[in-house]
Amino acid sequence: MRLSKPILFCLAATALLLSRSALASVGLDVLPGTGEDGPVTVFYPAQVASAPVKRGSFTLDVAWQAAPVAGNHRLVVLSHGSGGSPWPQADLAMALVNAGYLVALPEHRGDNWRDHRRVGPPSWKIRPLEVSEAIDRLSADPRFAPLFDAQKVGVYGMSAGGLTALTLAGARWSPARFARHCDEHGDEDAVACTGGLVHRNGWDGLKITLARWYVNLRYGRDTETQWHTDARVQAVVAAVPMAAPIEPDSIRNPNLPHPPALGLIEARRDEWLVPRFHIEQVREACGPRCEWVADLPEGGHAAVLSPWSNERAAEVDRYLMDPPGFNRASEVPATFARVVDFFNRHLLP
Repeated sequence: MRLSKPILFCLAATALLLSRSALASVGLDVLPGTGEDGPVTVFYPAQVASAPVKRGSFTLDVAWQAAPVAGNHRLVVLSHGSGGSPWPQADLAMALVNAGYLVALPEHRGDNWRDHRRVGPPSWKIRPLEVSEAIDRLSADPRFAPLFDAQKVGVYGMSAGGLTALTLAGARWSPARFARHCDEHGDEDAVACTGGLVHRNGWDGLKITLARWYVNLRYGRDTETQWHTDARVQAVVAAVPMAAPIEPDSIRNPNLPHPPALGLIEARRDEWLVPRFHIEQVREACGPRCEWVADLPEGGHAAVLSPWSNERAAEVDRYLMDPPGFNRASEVPATFARVVDFFNRHLLP
């Protein structure tokens, strides 16, 4: 039987795709910090065999510093939570890379696993700029610049990174609103207002009182509205976000000519950022503008992070551990698949 040229072309294309998928892997590299700028970790499509690489308490199956190859020509920037690092977000990053994305994770200055000097509003003010800086750095890198369209970028953030993502979607906020929230709801949202100190070594009531006093003293008069947007960011996902400081109307009616598509992820058993004071306030203000990417009824604050290794599990804050009944094996991959789908629908042609 003689095959037509279109069929031959399809067979050849299929064979090429199969050969690529057989070789495909996730590359990993780090753009070193420059001056005050922290490092930017990059996950990307590669075609070199992967191998186990240890980073912190996580073991990643990646191709370390392999040459990058073209994927779907889109970049997603991930913004970590307070005191975070790239590695608890590696599973999501790899899911995005497997779908063709280039993924960048900037280390937020003064609010990362090595440096806590700016945790809270001082970091929240500069985080959105650091996302823009990460896009600039990849745009200037000869290895990565040809692999993505810098005018069509996605952003995903969780916890404090969720406030970063919401800010880039048009939200406006102030430290004074955060101070007022803690003054009014410090008992009910105590972990957020004390940085997770309320359950350590007792004295919770005293700690909450001191936290109210400190937050009000430091931030109560800082009423300046904070905002930063970037026209290159066209799709945003905010997962379990810090949202108490946000002006609701800025979510409802962002003052932007073309607001990014906005998706939300809620974990209803989140005790770190109690949903009714944070993401549910965003959901109420947002209305039909927002898309509900995932709703995790049994998920805790860290449901969207990679699981810690057994040797670290005992050290991890109890508010970051999975609540009993949370089915991580099924819920988390499904959530990551929905994140990929969200970016596919809003960033790809």
